[in-house]
Amino acid sequence: MNIVVAGGTGVVGAKLVDILRRQGHEVRIAARSAGVDVLTRQGLDEVMVGADVVVDVLNSPSFDDAPALEFFETSTRNILDAAAAEGVKHYLALSIVGADRLQASGYFRAKLAQERLIREAGLPYSILRSTQFFEFLQAVVNDSLDGDVVRLAPARVQFIAAEDVAAALADITGRAAANDTMEVAGPDPLRLDDLVKRFLAARRDERSVVADPDALYFGAILDDQTLIAGPAPRFGHTEFDLWIRRTAQAAA
Repeated sequence: MNIVVAGGTGVVGAKLVDILRRQGHEVRIAARSAGVDVLTRQGLDEVMVGADVVVDVLNSPSFDDAPALEFFETSTRNILDAAAAEGVKHYLALSIVGADRLQASGYFRAKLAQERLIREAGLPYSILRSTQFFEFLQAVVNDSLDGDVVRLAPARVQFIAAEDVAAALADITGRAAANDTMEVAGPDPLRLDDLVKRFLAARRDERSVVADPDALYFGAILDDQTLIAGPAPRFGHTEFDLWIRRTAQAAA
């Protein structure tokens, strides 16, 4: 198949491109480094020529409310328009488990707006909602800092390795459009504060983690269901301890 990956140089996108090429697909990347700007449409129509499937794994460069909404709405409209003009048979997008439950956060509102645009566009589509990535843990720490203390809600989470998300996307890419939303989650439900403690300890970061039920997660309150997948998700197989070992080995 001819597949365009929008965001194919990112955390998930680069892994997805590698999987798809190893499977024998022709893959083109829609990213600025490849001469494609999804916001201005520069190069977008050209990269879309002959595409059977589009996979959108783009992420906003900003978590702030207005910039995130502008990014997702503009990029999604542009990619949908270019895909429709080319007669793309399957539009697959990566979203976030809990996007509909975290509407106090502008970033999650922006992701839900993106989902609505895809559903209403008239193209055959699939939306894969993923739980949070292990690779996102440092951003969680940075957002939760209170001086030298990391304040986090002791809520259950199901973090997942980006490579497992990429594998799920690659599998869905080879299937007919579901015209529905699916979920993928990590193998182990853990408390967010405990997970971050383990993450910092593995990095020899001595900052303390405080369990605070009122702590906000990117502007939103968490509970034990907010970031947990529904009753029938796909599951990644990479446990946190394995991921942290692999990360350390790669860094070395």
